[in-house]
Amino acid sequence: MRVADFDFDLPGDLIAQFPPAERGGSRLLHVDAASGALHDRQFRDLPLLLHPNDLLVMNDTRVIKARLFGTKETGGQVELLVERVLGEFEALAFFRASHAPRPGSFIQLDANIALRVLERRDDSTRLAFPLPVLEVLDRLGRLPLPPYIERAPEADDETRYQTVYANEPGAVAAPTAGLHFDMAMLDQLRAQGIRTAQVTLHVGAGTFQPVRVDNIGEHAMHSEPYAIPQSTVDAILAARENNGRVVAVGTTSLRALEAAAQAEVLRAGSGETRIFITPGFRFKVVDALLTNFHLPRSTLLMLVSAFAGVDNVRRAYAHAIAERYRFFSYGDAMFLENHSRGHPHEI
Repeated sequence: MRVADFDFDLPGDLIAQFPPAERGGSRLLHVDAASGALHDRQFRDLPLLLHPNDLLVMNDTRVIKARLFGTKETGGQVELLVERVLGEFEALAFFRASHAPRPGSFIQLDANIALRVLERRDDSTRLAFPLPVLEVLDRLGRLPLPPYIERAPEADDETRYQTVYANEPGAVAAPTAGLHFDMAMLDQLRAQGIRTAQVTLHVGAGTFQPVRVDNIGEHAMHSEPYAIPQSTVDAILAARENNGRVVAVGTTSLRALEAAAQAEVLRAGSGETRIFITPGFRFKVVDALLTNFHLPRSTLLMLVSAFAGVDNVRRAYAHAIAERYRFFSYGDAMFLENHSRGHPHEI
């Protein structure tokens, strides 16, 4: 397939610039896998779409204040985005500057903190921090809102661009399907007999990179670190034994689970994934997906098309635009079922 197969025209005023007034205040479009029927709902209706013994798998990554501003030794101003924390005192970053800083030079962040440029790695730069990276980011960093949110971060974004269950710092973008949940909703689901489990996938800046080839088979995915605890594997097996479904909260949770299941069995552990899910992919773990609406021509739109069916997703997006759903990170949600879920589970 070609990238143009995943294009659509989106009115700019449908791109959500702010979160809804309250968590859970978004709309929810349910795409029925069997019939392709579309149902307009509210996010608070999610419990009606779930069954006892279903398992919600959530990404517990925490967004870091990854955007920094500094000065080169030449006096030039630089903006950098920490793309990945490599260790306690090292990180990879993307630079925005008139000229990339040379290895061995320093970037002054404030009167007391300077970063040493260690090496260039493709389009990113490895940096050494004089203090723990997360400590510096917490002190001097700014929240990295997505590029399509055309405003500076505000105080409210510190909490709203973070899930209520965020725990493991390392992401530069939020797993946005999880932004809809508040603690009351999680309590309601547990009272309904629906369990939750966690994976960690640190979302990188590559999630916003455009696909620059025409044939999607030629696209190289960015790499992201993930971890799946044994308790989550056990919860998935228990859901299977009790005829429950595995429901991924967000494409990041789905990518972590399906990446870990590429071997014969789903195993706990950590690793890196470049998994690229396109139509024709055989899903081994996930039965249903809660997700937001994604960018035109993006790898995430290709993923949901693989999961729910290309035609179903095209009709759903056309319907969402006509009904003026809100798009992207702070926008509304979709509930999708695997269009091939009649196949026997492999995991």
